[in-house]
Amino acid sequence: MQFIKRIDLSLFIAVILFVIFGVVMVYSASFPYAALRFENPEYYLYRQLFWAGIGFILMLIAIVIPYKAYGKLSAIFTLATILLLILVLVPHIGVERNFSQRWISLGGILLQPVEFTKLSMLIYFAYFYSRKEDQFDNFKNSVLPPLIMIAIVFGLLLAQPDLGSATLILFSCCLILFFTEIRLHHLLLLIGGAVVSFAAFAIMSPYRLQRITSFLDPFADIQGAGYQLINSYISIHSGGLTGLGLGQSIQKLGYLPEAHTDFIMSIITEELGFIGVLLVISFYLFFFIKGLLISKRAPNSFGRLLAIGITLQIIMQMFINLGAILGLLPITGITLPFISYGGSSLLISMISVGILLNISSWSKQESTQQVTNSGQRLFKGERSMISPY
Repeated sequence: MQFIKRIDLSLFIAVILFVIFGVVMVYSASFPYAALRFENPEYYLYRQLFWAGIGFILMLIAIVIPYKAYGKLSAIFTLATILLLILVLVPHIGVERNFSQRWISLGGILLQPVEFTKLSMLIYFAYFYSRKEDQFDNFKNSVLPPLIMIAIVFGLLLAQPDLGSATLILFSCCLILFFTEIRLHHLLLLIGGAVVSFAAFAIMSPYRLQRITSFLDPFADIQGAGYQLINSYISIHSGGLTGLGLGQSIQKLGYLPEAHTDFIMSIITEELGFIGVLLVISFYLFFFIKGLLISKRAPNSFGRLLAIGITLQIIMQMFINLGAILGLLPITGITLPFISYGGSSLLISMISVGILLNISSWSKQESTQQVTNSGQRLFKGERSMISPY
């Protein structure tokens, strides 16, 4: 009971309600396509409910396991995810869809190793740099090793190809360095190197370059590269203040590809209008504030860096997704956390929240213990002043 009281119940309840909202919207966005392709309108609903249930169980487990245990296993997690990223590229093991090989099939269930990589790399970065904060003068030993690992991961993701996820992981991990004692010139060097690498890999591939530049003028290729974004515009424009009503979207009727995954926010806007947008943005703002507070109150450097890493990665993913559907950023295939259809993404998002809640519970436990110890010392001091014995 004492452990339950230390959990941040407001964040826990908000995430559960938001996942339920996501399941409803996945069903609303997918039932026409599911009925046409699988002759079962509830096809994606049942699968999202299954993953939400598994995610809930794993989130509870993550809440109970002390977050410090993840740090000790960080090297194993990192090597395991690199192995999975290699297996994705192996014929007959990796599954190819839409010209990308990003999935592994286990008993008919598709898993995306990149989603597990997002969390494992955050754990590795946070744990490594939390132990090197007093050694940042030595770039080779205290800064470089995780950068070599992230370069390997970046290369494996480009081979799939998945530039969007590679970029998200790269920048969210490097953001952790902002909250350490790294030297400014080292930080500027790393930022410059990351930007140059991103630009180089984008230019090297005509397909990547087209995906990145098509958002600048989608109407230049209405039936090609700009088709998805133009239909997203139509969907958003149709929503107005209150939307067309839940389940009443027109664009999901074969006009907007990936309506239940990458572009689910377009359907939310069309059906629920500005009110729906406000609801979604309010949740992410609440999550962002809670994450920052948990990071600030973390009992040690590892907890602080891990909490800020998880928080910023989820918020960055949200910004990339919303930027894509609005035409402000390239379309990268990044899903909307907690809402978009996808088992691996939902699992890792909920596990990440479980880790955040565990960090929060330890912060409260330590604060309570400090107050108790201070009170005991004060009480003993008062007694020694009063009593002549």
